[in-house]
Amino acid sequence: MTDIIQLLPDHVANQIAAGEVVQRPASVVKELLENAIDANATEIKLIIKDAGKTLVQVIDNGKGMSVTDARLSFERHATSKIQSAEDLFQLNTKGFRGEALASIAAIAHVELKTKRPEDELGTAIEIEGSKVKSQEVSVTPTGTSVAVKNLFFNIPARRNFLKSDAVELRHITDEFHRVALAHPNIAFAFYHNGSELFNLPQENYRQRVVHIFGNKTNEKLVPVEEETEVLKISGFVGKPEYSKKTRSEQFFFVNQRFIKSPYLNHAISAAFEGLLKDGYHPSYFLNLTVDPKTIDINIHPTKTEIKFDDEHTLYAILRSAVKHSLGQFNIAPVLDFEHQNSFNTPYSYKDKAGSAPTIEVDRSFNPFADDSVSTKQSPAKTNFKQTKTTSWESLYVGLESKGNNSNDNFSEVTFESDAKTESIFSDASIETSKTTFQLQQKYIVSTLKSGMLVIDQNRAHQRVLYENFLKHITIKEATSQQLLFPLQLHFTPSESNIIKDLKEDLEYTGFVFSNVTEEDITITGVPVGVPESEVSIILEQLISDVENDVPDANFSATDLLAKSMAKSLAIKNGQTLNSTEQEHLVNSLFACKEPNVSPTNRITFVTLSVDDIEKKFM
Repeated sequence: MTDIIQLLPDHVANQIAAGEVVQRPASVVKELLENAIDANATEIKLIIKDAGKTLVQVIDNGKGMSVTDARLSFERHATSKIQSAEDLFQLNTKGFRGEALASIAAIAHVELKTKRPEDELGTAIEIEGSKVKSQEVSVTPTGTSVAVKNLFFNIPARRNFLKSDAVELRHITDEFHRVALAHPNIAFAFYHNGSELFNLPQENYRQRVVHIFGNKTNEKLVPVEEETEVLKISGFVGKPEYSKKTRSEQFFFVNQRFIKSPYLNHAISAAFEGLLKDGYHPSYFLNLTVDPKTIDINIHPTKTEIKFDDEHTLYAILRSAVKHSLGQFNIAPVLDFEHQNSFNTPYSYKDKAGSAPTIEVDRSFNPFADDSVSTKQSPAKTNFKQTKTTSWESLYVGLESKGNNSNDNFSEVTFESDAKTESIFSDASIETSKTTFQLQQKYIVSTLKSGMLVIDQNRAHQRVLYENFLKHITIKEATSQQLLFPLQLHFTPSESNIIKDLKEDLEYTGFVFSNVTEEDITITGVPVGVPESEVSIILEQLISDVENDVPDANFSATDLLAKSMAKSLAIKNGQTLNSTEQEHLVNSLFACKEPNVSPTNRITFVTLSVDDIEKKFM
């Protein structure tokens, strides 16, 4: 038999590597930004067109590359960061595998222009699908410019898997945030289709967080500082009252590298224990500095997951540091009685002595004196007995005749308990005739000709609301109730953009927006039946669902909006319903087009036939 194992050609191997490294345009953005940082750049520009599908360009003012280095940078496993395997545990830079540029060049058109400070002329290289098209001398500024065009041009299947521009731009923005937060000492600019999205100067860490997430973020931050032999912690956590349903503001940086760590995230959640409502997550922007020997970064192609030598120690230190900061800045409850400011002595009275209060009494006042008698009249001429009788006896006029007949008197006495007793018995008579019952404040039980029906009240109400909202959005007619006072809500710029994208559909459901800016949203009307206190919860849930489900088409966005609002407004398990509400919910459910399942495709009701019940007694 002939040999069947053979070495892959370089261009095929590069495409396979690209499948691990480059998953979407955001992956290219991450790799190019990290290369610019490794080049000691102080100013970095990110230019995007069509959410990265047409162009991803990164321009930096770093140290640039020589002619030889520029050419070798596109070879597989060509790197300047490591010389031996031991160097993998002494890494202080971003990229070290030498796969990024080679993988990107295998699936896109790449133009590289670079020049070192000591060189008069730079180098320009053009590569298409791992093939070098040209390499020549070029006049270019000091630094490096990498333009990646037509991503996945030679892999149409991968290009078809890309989402809509809005979704891909959201992923690119997330990667930009992660890199920009890790390096506040570098100036960043971000442009999309010719418009400026971010322009971040060199600044301190707090200013960088505020510039990215909005001015309102400044009042939400609580500083965290801790330094031990194994770990140094710096950064901020958000106050508990500003917690969110999404995890969009959770950032861990280990040695200036963004990571995802469920274990360390649990340490933060443990520090916030008892301070957050169910379903809400804390915000944090924490920088962890550890010895590079104690971590292993080389376990995932995207380098967002790392291993620690001693996770338990880091967990304990992180948890205690966050808890200490929350207590130090009076965020966590303390065992102390707070006094009211109204009890404090005003400054204008600080040096004044207190004066005893005086009471004036009218000693000539007589409650039994007759008003008709003049106060100037002599007491000797006043008939006190007659005056006294006419004054107080007048209060009992008409009672003597009623008092003569004791039976009539008691027959007219009514007690509140009588009315309550009657209502209880009347309710009981109704209970015997109603056809629905509530079980465990979660299920509604109703009778059928063939047996029994058990309905999950939460899922059933979700289905009813879901179809109503879909109908309103489709018909574009919904009733809105105006608010007496406009409701102003604060969001981050990225969250506001999500609301802007869904603003038209939200208006079809009954919301009325008077002002939508990058950070503030003013609402003057809400759908009928939606409490004002629920509006912020509904929008937060909607933002969370959009970020997690990332809808692609307009239909999906409309569907997601209806699902999210139905989930927020549906009757919760544990809520008591009277017989009228139970029957109305049952009738509304079976008037739906698909009463069998909830909007999330979960069963809404089950039926038990008489035969099934009889089998239980056999």
